[in-house]
Amino acid sequence: MNLDALKKEAAYKAVEEVKTGMVVGLGTGSTAFHAVNAIGERMRNEGLSIIGVPTSSRTMIQARELGIKLATLQEQPRLDLAIDGADEIELSTLNLIKGAGGALLQEKLVEVSAKRFIIIADETKKVEKLGTRFAVPVEVVRFGWKGTQSRLEALGCQPVRRLDDKGEPYITDEQHFLLDCQFGLIDDAEALADKIKGVCGVIEHGLFIGMAAKALVATSKGVELLLPPT
Repeated sequence: MNLDALKKEAAYKAVEEVKTGMVVGLGTGSTAFHAVNAIGERMRNEGLSIIGVPTSSRTMIQARELGIKLATLQEQPRLDLAIDGADEIELSTLNLIKGAGGALLQEKLVEVSAKRFIIIADETKKVEKLGTRFAVPVEVVRFGWKGTQSRLEALGCQPVRRLDDKGEPYITDEQHFLLDCQFGLIDDAEALADKIKGVCGVIEHGLFIGMAAKALVATSKGVELLLPPT
C-alpha cells in the first residue's frame, strides 16, 4: 500500500466519528485533504450535515466545492471536533510538529478551540523524539524578520526562510513569513515551545503540545490507535 493510500485509510477512519449537527475543524495538508473528501462523500451518500471551519484558504476552496457548509472561527468559536494531519507524532507524548503545509497559525487557532482533536497520519510520521525528520516551522512578522531570525538562531537552531514553488518568500494566509527552524532532536518540546513564543517577532510555532486526543495512524497492517499518556 502506498503512502497516499495509507493517508486516505486513516482519514476515512477518523471521519467515521463525525456526526450530523457537529461543528468540525477541517485541517490542511495531504492527509486532511482526504478527510474533507470523506466528509463530502458522507454528505452525498448518507445525508450527513455539518458546519465546517477550515484552517486555510486551500481547505476552504476544497470544502466549498464539495458543498460543505462553512463558518468562520468568529461565527463558531467552539468546535465539537477537529481532524488534521501532522508532520511528526512523538509516540511517548502525542506532541506534534505541524506546519509543513504552511497553515500552522490557523490550524492551531481552530484546533485549540475543539473539544476533541484527532490526528490522522501514515506510519512514517511516528517518531521517538520530535525533530527527527522535520524542522519546526515558525510564523513571523515580515517587518524586521531578519532580526527575528537572529533571535531564533540564538535559541540553538538554524532558521531558514521558506520559499514557494516559484522561489519567492512563502506568505501565509495571515500574510506572514515562515522560518523553518532546525533544532535537531528535541528533548523538551514544551520548554522549547515557550522559548520560541517568547521571541519578539514570532507569531506562532508548529509545536502542538498536549492538544491531540488521539492519533489514527495507517500502517501496512491496518489503522493503529495512539493515545496520549494518562
